[in-house]
Amino acid sequence: MSVITEHSLSPAPCTLKHRINPLPSGPLPDAPDRKTAAVMAKKSPDDRAGWLGGAIYGPASFVNWTRRDVAHVARHHWIPCVFAACLLFFMGVEYTLLMVPASSPPFDIGFVATQALHRLLSSSPELNTLLAALNTVFVGMQTTYILWTWVIERRPRATIATLFMFTCRGILGYSTQLPLPQGFLGSGVDFPVGNVSFFLFYSGHVAGSVIASLDMRRMQRWELAWLFDALNVLQMVRLLGTRGHYTIDLAVGIGAGILFDSLAGKYEESKKMSKGGIGNGIPKEALMT
Repeated sequence: MSVITEHSLSPAPCTLKHRINPLPSGPLPDAPDRKTAAVMAKKSPDDRAGWLGGAIYGPASFVNWTRRDVAHVARHHWIPCVFAACLLFFMGVEYTLLMVPASSPPFDIGFVATQALHRLLSSSPELNTLLAALNTVFVGMQTTYILWTWVIERRPRATIATLFMFTCRGILGYSTQLPLPQGFLGSGVDFPVGNVSFFLFYSGHVAGSVIASLDMRRMQRWELAWLFDALNVLQMVRLLGTRGHYTIDLAVGIGAGILFDSLAGKYEESKKMSKGGIGNGIPKEALMT
């Protein structure tokens, strides 16, 4: 006969499987208390509207916008608002315009804007040759400056950007070879010299000018930079007037100059980091032991 003791009557200890977590106390995360609401009210309009990454409650930033937030965004962030309006406008244009038939030449708004100049250059070959010669001189100016920064000033960024730019231009230009525009006015003194063949997309004339101008701004050579920008604009007008490039070639040339200048800068930074042993977090002295 077993003996029942006080210890045997005590309940068995509860295992982890039988434990029940208590419900959390306090307000739910999506229901801020008065203190949190007061802090949110003191935040800047950008934070309250969630415009520049400010923390808000809700699935999207614009859900909780008030009229005050909308007015603030429209006043202080008008550039993205203009882009949004342009998006809606060009969506309507794109879905309603008539496509250009395959038998017709491409439509180019730059060609339309320079019709008068094209007629003038067509009727005056001497003027066309003069402008082509001046344009070639400008190409020589930008080439000389870019090489000067590398050879004399020992700053290779502009040269690296130019190498990147022309390599990418060759790949894209060969991949999609655009037809020569109707009414093209060539010249034996134009660059490339001798009126040889060239890639249309994108404009190396424009991209090289942008690379040189950006370098001038980094060195605070403001007058020279503005001069190059002005000559670049005249160059673009002349290229459109002679039908030497499509408008898209010139627009992408500007972007290409900015892009490859930035990539060249990142390349220089990466080499400086790796040279000092900082890029991978290992000191240079540790690699030499």
